[in-house]
Amino acid sequence: MATHKLLLLPGDGIGPEVMAEVKRLLDWINAQGIAHFATEQGLVGGAAYDASKLAITDATMAQASAADAVIFGAVGGPKWDSVPYEARPEAGLLRLRKDLGLFANLRPAVCYPALAEASSLKREVVEGLDIMIVRELTGGVYFGEPKTITDLGNGQKRAVDTQVYDTYEIERIARVAFDLARKRRNKVTSMEKRNVMKSGVLWNEVVTQVHAREYKDVQLEHQLADSGGMNLVKWPKQFDVIVTDNLFGDMLSDIAAMLTGSLGMLPSASLGEVDAKTKKRRALFEPVHGSAPDIAGQGLANPIAMISSFGMALRYSFDMGALADKVDAAIAAVLAHGLRTADIRSEGTIAVSTAQMGEAILKELQALHG
Repeated sequence: MATHKLLLLPGDGIGPEVMAEVKRLLDWINAQGIAHFATEQGLVGGAAYDASKLAITDATMAQASAADAVIFGAVGGPKWDSVPYEARPEAGLLRLRKDLGLFANLRPAVCYPALAEASSLKREVVEGLDIMIVRELTGGVYFGEPKTITDLGNGQKRAVDTQVYDTYEIERIARVAFDLARKRRNKVTSMEKRNVMKSGVLWNEVVTQVHAREYKDVQLEHQLADSGGMNLVKWPKQFDVIVTDNLFGDMLSDIAAMLTGSLGMLPSASLGEVDAKTKKRRALFEPVHGSAPDIAGQGLANPIAMISSFGMALRYSFDMGALADKVDAAIAAVLAHGLRTADIRSEGTIAVSTAQMGEAILKELQALHG
C-alpha cells in the first residue's frame, strides 16, 4: 500500500482544535487499513512568528514541498497586529500558495438540507445549493508589482497596488473551471470588470478563446463581478462553476459562504499544475473560516469545514472519491440528527462541542464504511 505524505499546519486560534478532528479521522483510516497516511506537523502564522519571527520558515516550506498535500488550519489574531508587514501571520499562507504554485482555489458552497434555515436568505433560495467558485490565486492585485506606499510630503501618502494578469494565467484557471464543470452541471460563469479594468478585458477575451478552442460542449456565460455578487444573493442556484480573479474571487467566495449559513461549514482546495512525470499536483486544503481567537480553546469551534477540507484532499490529491463521498454523507447525517456547534445552533437542536461533533462524524463514517 502506498504511503501518502501529509503536512499538518494547524496554525493559530481554533486551528489546532479543528485539526485535532482531522487527526481523529486519519488515525481511523490508518487503523482500518483503508490507506496509509504519514503525517508531519509544522508551525505557520502567529505560532511560527512566536517561535522564529517568521510567518513560515524555510524548513517548513521544504516539508510542504516534499508532502503530497498540506492540510492547513487558520492563522492570525489580534496578538500579531503589530508585527512587521512581511512577517504577519497571513504571509505564511501567501508564501505557501506562491512557492508551491497553487494557482487554483476551489471553494464549494453547499447548503445541507438540515441547515437551510440557518442561512440569512429564504429556504427556497438556498435549499439544495451546490456551486463551486474557482478563484485564481497566485496573480492579480495581491501579488502585482509595484506595491508601495509613498510619502508625498505635507502629510500626504500614496498607496499603489497593481492588478496584473498574463494570458497563460487566465488560460490555466479557465481550464480548471471548465474541467470541473464537465463533471458537474456543465456550466461556467466567468466574472470580471471589463467595463472599467483592462485586466477584465483580457480576462473576458482569454476565457472566451479557451472555451471556443477546447470546451465548446460546456455552457459559458459572462457577468460583471459586481452584478455577479448581486445575483449570488438574489438567486444563487442559477450558477454551477464560477471562475474569477484573485480579488473578486476572495470577495465572491465569502458571499457564497454565508449563503450556507456559516463560514464554519465550508472547505477549500488550492491546487497547482499537474506534474508531467508523476501526474500529481501540489495541493493545500484549508477551511474558509478564520482563526476565531475569541472562541479559541473553548471547544466551541465548528470542525466541519476542516473535516470537509480533508475530504477534498481525499478527492483531489489521493483519488479516493468514494471515501470523500462518505465523509460528506457522514456530515449530512450528523446535521440531520440535529447536532450543532454554537455557530449553527438553532432552537430545537442539540448543542455539541468541537470534539463531540468530530466524534459524531467519525461514528457516522464508520457506519457508512462498514
